[in-house]
Amino acid sequence: MKHLKQIAFSQRPVIILLVMISLLTGAAIIGQAYYFVAIVEGVFLNNASFQAITPLIIGLFVVLAIRATLTYWSGRTGVKMAAKVKKNFRKSLLSKYAKNPVQASMQGQSGKKVSVLMDAIDDLDSYFSSYIPQMIQTAIVPVMILVAVFTQHLYSGLIMIITAPFIPFFMALIGVMTKKKSEEQLDKMAAFSGRFLDTLQGLTTLKLFGRARKQRELIKESSLGFRDATMGVLKVAFVSSLMLEFISMLSIGLIAMEIAIRLVVYEGISFFSAFFILILAPEFYQLLKDAGSAFHTGRGSMVAANKVTDELEEDVPVVEWGSAPLVTKNQPPEVELKAVSFSYKEEGFSLLNIDTFIPAYSQVAIVGRTGSGKTTLLHLMAGLVSPTEGQVRVNGKALSDYKEKDWFEQVSYISQHPYLFSGTIAENIAVGGPKGSTRAQVEQAAEKAGIDSFIKSLEQGYDTSIGEAGRGLSGGEKQRVAIARAFLKQPYIILFDEPTTGLDLQTEKILQQSLQELSRSSTVITVAHRLHTIQAADQILLLDNGKLIGRGSHEELIQTVPEYRDMVSVQQGGEAQ
Repeated sequence: MKHLKQIAFSQRPVIILLVMISLLTGAAIIGQAYYFVAIVEGVFLNNASFQAITPLIIGLFVVLAIRATLTYWSGRTGVKMAAKVKKNFRKSLLSKYAKNPVQASMQGQSGKKVSVLMDAIDDLDSYFSSYIPQMIQTAIVPVMILVAVFTQHLYSGLIMIITAPFIPFFMALIGVMTKKKSEEQLDKMAAFSGRFLDTLQGLTTLKLFGRARKQRELIKESSLGFRDATMGVLKVAFVSSLMLEFISMLSIGLIAMEIAIRLVVYEGISFFSAFFILILAPEFYQLLKDAGSAFHTGRGSMVAANKVTDELEEDVPVVEWGSAPLVTKNQPPEVELKAVSFSYKEEGFSLLNIDTFIPAYSQVAIVGRTGSGKTTLLHLMAGLVSPTEGQVRVNGKALSDYKEKDWFEQVSYISQHPYLFSGTIAENIAVGGPKGSTRAQVEQAAEKAGIDSFIKSLEQGYDTSIGEAGRGLSGGEKQRVAIARAFLKQPYIILFDEPTTGLDLQTEKILQQSLQELSRSSTVITVAHRLHTIQAADQILLLDNGKLIGRGSHEELIQTVPEYRDMVSVQQGGEAQ
């Protein structure tokens, strides 16, 4: 709550505006009571003519209009403040994820992250749009009403002072329960979101292994848990409203009884003062009740704020970039790894002390057993993660010294499973190119990637729509779309992560021809399994358990590194079969 309060009060102009609105609202409430009492007294006690009370009626309508305008203005100001805060929180979260998308995607469930990004941040809305404006108003308007009541009758003002503290006391009591229930609700919602998305993504696998029914029961259990937690929060809210209503009605009843005795029995108060106080008393307690309701929602927002803050503070290494321009001189830059080490977590996988130099236009193959660190090394070269120790150097300078935009303009990264977006094939190819790429350039890139004839065979050609993640295309077709992106972009460094794994020989042959053409103007670094890809490389990097145990050409490694020789023997045996 303290953190949210600091954020709210850091917007000084908004807070000053809310204070001014509250002062004017207090004056409008008192003015409204005055005009109403004056009209009633004039008509029913003084037998005043309509002409005599016309100015009072006009004054009442003006005050009512002013109060309605101020209420709207206060609400609008709160909503604008909430929108700004939510936008900043979402921007901070997205910025955090974007600074290191690789590691951010590895930590936690995507569903939970979406739940925090959308639902938890939305739950902050009520704090800024309702709680802060209401608390400012409650700190000002009731005091103004009390002053007005004391000017008319001492004892009524004392009753208000004595009974008013019961409402904030009960607010604090309910607030503790609200916080616990809200924490439970958000936890259940995050668990449900994470499990639902995981199940949705793995539905085919669950079906094939006969686990769909069990997973359905788990989702049902998670959904019911979220329902019960939500109903628990609502129960506390309803009990809170009931008790606040009871306290305020009891307090108003005490004031009404005391005034009635003074007015009828002792005749110690005038009709004007008595009626004036009876009109102001409900306004006084209504403001306190509204503060109680706002306090309830504020406690819920605090729980959501803790979730968002925890997500922002979760330790994810950030990829830092500098401001130096990357000058390529119309040729690929030289890349060097100097004592590079990297660890995902303290006890997780680590790359250790990698040293290598990659000249311009060279073809490099990264090989090794599964889990040896090949993809991690590719991520480091791509600038997707930063080394824990050492440096990735480009043209003699640390990669982190360059502008992020300059570097990624020179690099294409094609993973084993390239991501295609929901849209047309042409749009998906154009993602890789410079802004304003023409249809002719897109088609030329597709032709070089060997997918032009396939696209033209489709009924709508390049305007054929594909589903999310490339649904509707085979693995080889997705790879060729990704390579078409590289042809359109024409980068100086191309990184491939096992591009031909699992493809048929014909598709693999087409991809190899595309890679060969790309290598004429680029440095190509490939995580490779196939022997013919490895043999064609100028330099081979052999990794084992995060260590670089061999570096050189195919012939050099055959002679000097037993592990490489064994790997080639296995490959040759597999190919012979």
